[in-house]
Amino acid sequence: MKNLLKLLGLVLTIFTFGIACSSDDSNASTDDMGTTDDDGVVPVELHAAFAEFNEEATTIYLDGSDVVIETTGLPNHETVYWGVGHELYIEEPNVQTTPSIMSSNNNAVTIVVDATPNLTGNTVATNLGTIGIALSGASIFNDQEGNGPLDNAAASLDWTGGHIGPGVYHYHLEPKAITNDDQNLVGILLDGVFLYGRRDYPSDDYPTDLDESGGHFGPTPHNPDGEYHYHIINEVYSTTGSYIAFAGPYQGY
Repeated sequence: MKNLLKLLGLVLTIFTFGIACSSDDSNASTDDMGTTDDDGVVPVELHAAFAEFNEEATTIYLDGSDVVIETTGLPNHETVYWGVGHELYIEEPNVQTTPSIMSSNNNAVTIVVDATPNLTGNTVATNLGTIGIALSGASIFNDQEGNGPLDNAAASLDWTGGHIGPGVYHYHLEPKAITNDDQNLVGILLDGVFLYGRRDYPSDDYPTDLDESGGHFGPTPHNPDGEYHYHIINEVYSTTGSYIAFAGPYQGY
């Protein structure tokens, strides 16, 4: 009888230990898998808008939750800044060209942006230099030239609102080679927000609900369900006779 009781006790101990181990293994498995909240989701594919970028100039890929955009900075459209002899060179006698010739400059730029812009923080002012990359592969700059207003350099801007200096070819104004009073995609800015032309999609009207940055939530040709995006603001800038591409502030930092 005593032996039978010992045997039953041993069986019960083994059974209880087995349950405990099973429970521990289950918890360990859950911990290893972890939990992923909405802010931690890593995108598995690029936004559809990136398909429009100039493949000859840009290399675009995901790196975790970031998008890396590498560009030669050389646009795929005509401009006087290509220099005489280049196949895309055109004469623009009214443009007071800078001394630089695009083909002899290092226009390459790399930017890294959030795949999903953070629209919950404070707005951030733009700085001098590249503030975004256009579809052509060229840089987008803000409404300043050096430490002064763009008016001082307006005479050097080509037919599509771009020029060289300092260093890289870039647009200050609505790049007419890409968008001209329409709803076309222009490019992406450093905060990961896409920039579109002066008209809205799908109405083709000028939007009336833009914030201080020229942005709003709404459908785009690349996201009919709607997302926050910028527009070139439909107000002629000073003596340029055209429209600033983007003056800021950023909303997506």
